[in-house]
Amino acid sequence: GGGPGWVEAAAAAGERVFTPSNALVGLRLKLRCTPGDGARRYGPPREVESSGPVEAGPGACTFDSRHLYTGKACGQGALRAVSYNILADTYAQTEFSRTVLYPYCAPYALELDYRQNLLKKELAGYSADLICLQEVDKSVFADSLAPALDAFGLEGLFKIKEKQHEGLATFYRRDKFSLLSQHDIAFSKALLSDPLHKELCDKLAKYPLVQEKVLQRSSVLQVSVLQSTIDPSRKICVANTHLYWHPKGGNIRLIQTAVALSHIEHVACDLYPSIPVIFCGDFNSTPSSGTYSFINSGGVAEDHDDWVSNGEEERCNMPLSHPFKLLSACGEPAYTNYVGGFHGCLDYIFIDKNALEVEQVIPLPSHEEVTTHQALPSVSHPSDHIALICDLKWK
Repeated sequence: GGGPGWVEAAAAAGERVFTPSNALVGLRLKLRCTPGDGARRYGPPREVESSGPVEAGPGACTFDSRHLYTGKACGQGALRAVSYNILADTYAQTEFSRTVLYPYCAPYALELDYRQNLLKKELAGYSADLICLQEVDKSVFADSLAPALDAFGLEGLFKIKEKQHEGLATFYRRDKFSLLSQHDIAFSKALLSDPLHKELCDKLAKYPLVQEKVLQRSSVLQVSVLQSTIDPSRKICVANTHLYWHPKGGNIRLIQTAVALSHIEHVACDLYPSIPVIFCGDFNSTPSSGTYSFINSGGVAEDHDDWVSNGEEERCNMPLSHPFKLLSACGEPAYTNYVGGFHGCLDYIFIDKNALEVEQVIPLPSHEEVTTHQALPSVSHPSDHIALICDLKWK
């Protein structure tokens, strides 16, 4: 998946290097490789010695079979989109994660270097034109992902959550797209200060408990307007988000989604009239939720159950609507998140069905692959989520 020169580059950068799964852990490794496309970056063949121990590798990875579908990039009239919550190191490396959330995962497989090697190999093998990532540590973006994906022709943009060290990243293929403009927001700030959301803000003021919760959240929305390098008349609005996580936070997620869609409408209807929208992310919402229904159908009623998701005290009834015709490009998989205590579909790539259609959805790993090591993350999968991948074409 990584291509020629990948292992050499990793070793030269002082990262852990994988050997086959039956290798001796702790062995130091000398290797001689001929770089492929990276020759201009890494120079002629040479011997390198890894600066750290060589871990036993993951063996067969959950994404190996997916790479069989994504070996080649899409043609000019199509684009391959990926949405993936990659599990922030700031959450993976806590005592709580090791003992409560992911007790089934080998401790070394939760370490950043190990997971980063897997992630870079996985993402490189997807040959994507557009990648929307959630839970991206600031340092991981700057020091690891951006340089690695740059070598594969992808430009990266980052939006941090204000109270955390992680955020959102959007990557786009440079030979297919150029960046026209960025319109990122923090939901809480936009709700309070942008006239776009005044009506919603006024409605929310009637429910002070909910209002306080919404304003406490650090969730953000990343919006990028891209232009085709082949056909400059073709532009696209790419939105990326990660909504509030709490199981009883359906009402909060509805408000966040309303802010997101109003903002996207401003960009894709007012600033750039009638450009198609792709809305990716971890919505922390199953297909039976109000949030999914709202995005998918264009509205949500004021008596929807999710308005009382955290009990009567935090009830906040209001009808919401948006003008887009959006479709979940990868459908409604049985799950995109699989941990010990939960599995469900939380991640989506919503597309503007007036302008885009799905050419193919890359199959998710089989249930057997996902559960080989009980649940996710594991030695063969770097996150507790699974990447969604689809090929889209303009209508």
